[in-house]
Amino acid sequence: MLFPESPTTRLADLAPGEEGDCFVLLAARDKASTRDGKPFYRTTFKDKRRSVTAMIWADSAYFPACDGEWKPGDFFRVVCRYEETKYGPQIELKSLRPVVDGDRAEGFDPLAFTASTRFDPAEMFAELRELVATKIESGPLRALTVEILDEFADDLRSFPAASRNHHAFSGGFVEHVLSVTKTAVFLAEKYAALYPDMNPPLSTDLVVAGAVLHDIGKLIELRPTAAGAEYTAPGRLVGHILLGRDLVRDRGLKTDGLDAETLLRLEHVVVSHQGKPEWGSPVEPTTPEALLVHYADDIDAKFEMVAGALTPGDGGETKGPTTPGEEFTGRDNALRRAIFRGLAE
Repeated sequence: MLFPESPTTRLADLAPGEEGDCFVLLAARDKASTRDGKPFYRTTFKDKRRSVTAMIWADSAYFPACDGEWKPGDFFRVVCRYEETKYGPQIELKSLRPVVDGDRAEGFDPLAFTASTRFDPAEMFAELRELVATKIESGPLRALTVEILDEFADDLRSFPAASRNHHAFSGGFVEHVLSVTKTAVFLAEKYAALYPDMNPPLSTDLVVAGAVLHDIGKLIELRPTAAGAEYTAPGRLVGHILLGRDLVRDRGLKTDGLDAETLLRLEHVVVSHQGKPEWGSPVEPTTPEALLVHYADDIDAKFEMVAGALTPGDGGETKGPTTPGEEFTGRDNALRRAIFRGLAE
């Protein structure tokens, strides 16, 4: 199939069953084998608002190039058919070629594939640092938190919060951490006032420090690329929870005046923040501070996923395959569920 002369469409605009001529970014290329030993690739193509899978089988005309030439971060022009399957969004490739200089006249813009936060990262970082300065009364704990923030300031402002699912865009890390911290401050102050007789009392200091540092290991776990965040070797072999705990412990042991129990409780917030072993945490939250940080983190991640499915994109449409008047979004969102929009008129 030849490429049409008509203007290209965006991958994110295709409805199930629709064919389109799109510019896409190769985000991943994973090799595997069938039961009878034949190789194939599971490739991931994306634009700014949609990510899809394309299977490249051994007998495909695209297999030799995929096997020997394609690499994540490459841009392509494709004619494809979009489908939603039980395995997630997929495309069937009809035509494919690398992007060429002449494609700019057809609307290709590499910057259009890079999602970023809606807010100013520098301002968010400054607000986060101000929360630490005003909400953590303990001098040693405040000093530890500020030291880590300042050490990783550049990465903290630019990194995504994840490789996929939530806040997976440039500046997403500081956006997520600031939001979690603001929620955690609210919860800590609320419950400290409601339960003044707890023994020991709820520590707002630990809640704030834990919220700020809960995901700090992701700055070691992930490496931003043009195709999105990818995992580093430490990220794959150890993971951000243990990397974060080690970083906090290492800096904490060198912080003057920080007592052993406070550091232990802070480490527990970091290692338990995902809530359950099956969600990635080696232990469940067993202190009030860890419990509050876990729920502040969980609601922020999940609500960003819901909001992403219901927020108009840069063309005015909602993300995911949906048309005006439909009561539910499509399932092409991080939660992999149809979100109710409202009764049809």
